[in-house]
Amino acid sequence: MPVERDYYEVLSVERTASEDEVKRAYRRMAMKWHPDRNPGDAKAEVEFKVCAEAYEVLSDPQRRALYDQYGHAGLRQAPGHDFSRMRPDDIFSIFNDIFGGGGFGGGRQRRGPVRGYDLETSVEITLDDVLRGKEHEVNFARRDVCGACEGSGAKKGTKPIQCPTCGGNGQVAQAGLGGMFRMVTTCPNCRGRGSVISEACPECRGAGRVSRKRNLSVRIPKGIAEGQVIRIASEGEPPPQEADAAGKGPRGDLHVVIAVQDHETFERVEDDLVCTRDISFPLAALGGRVRVDTLEGPQEVDIPKGSQDGDIVTLEGVGLPNLRKPEKRGDLRIGLRVVVPRRLSADQRRLLEELAKLDSADGEEIRPPEKSFFKKIKDSIAGSET
Repeated sequence: MPVERDYYEVLSVERTASEDEVKRAYRRMAMKWHPDRNPGDAKAEVEFKVCAEAYEVLSDPQRRALYDQYGHAGLRQAPGHDFSRMRPDDIFSIFNDIFGGGGFGGGRQRRGPVRGYDLETSVEITLDDVLRGKEHEVNFARRDVCGACEGSGAKKGTKPIQCPTCGGNGQVAQAGLGGMFRMVTTCPNCRGRGSVISEACPECRGAGRVSRKRNLSVRIPKGIAEGQVIRIASEGEPPPQEADAAGKGPRGDLHVVIAVQDHETFERVEDDLVCTRDISFPLAALGGRVRVDTLEGPQEVDIPKGSQDGDIVTLEGVGLPNLRKPEKRGDLRIGLRVVVPRRLSADQRRLLEELAKLDSADGEEIRPPEKSFFKKIKDSIAGSET
């Protein structure tokens, strides 16, 4: 899963930064990383989109409060736009008020129907959900076309009027340095629509869009992993008002990012599960059968005689389903830990003393301490896959 970066560090602001300071910082960073200023630089485009993501959170008091208290996990039920899949000019249109409607593609013409913006949210599931799959309720808010004004932003009974700044063209020409050339940019008054409203709709305050809560039941497939995304087609936002006031163009999608809770017993490595099991010295020496926990309940496993501390026992087919082939399952890898009792009964002490007399300390090999169990098991899995 991609590393979740600190939004304050992304914009280079303090956690106490005011709304205006955040806005200025975003404008500065967006101009720095805009792809038009960094042609062919893939890293610059990524940084540009991450800056937009950071600003959307830190400029919203409610989402910023959730982020300050809970970090990225606090935003799981407060979805935002999926900037990673947007074009730079789409991002500029969302934050048009910051950039004054001009520069960096502000006057580019779109071809064909304009698609709405994608949204992204997260859900947290358990390893049991990964094993069995489940229906998960997803609650989020999205901007929809205002029903009162049908997306126009104008009060019922009124109509938008021609923009006096651009004369209805949606673009304005500004003189360049020394009057040697002219630069055509999107009209800052009407934002390219060519019209403005004289009386705003009281429901949406002229925006043409209102925020509405939405509940969906999303099927979580078996075998899904941390960071994977489920795409729900056409559950994003309608096209932006300046491109399609009535919002009749195709909606964006909702991307549901999966987060898997840590399990108190098992650790996941691909489709395998890893755990540890304490065994006694006699069991390690003589071998036998013990019960171990699995996600589906206890099972018995054979402990080979002569087992050493750190050895691995495998239960095949008791791991997690494969996402592409759910009928195929990984294994359960069990790291053995030989436990030495802290307290001995009189009979235990007598028997151990007799065993000690039979053993000889001569020729014992001094070995470095074993790696941690989980790391050792992971290394063995990685080695078996090469």
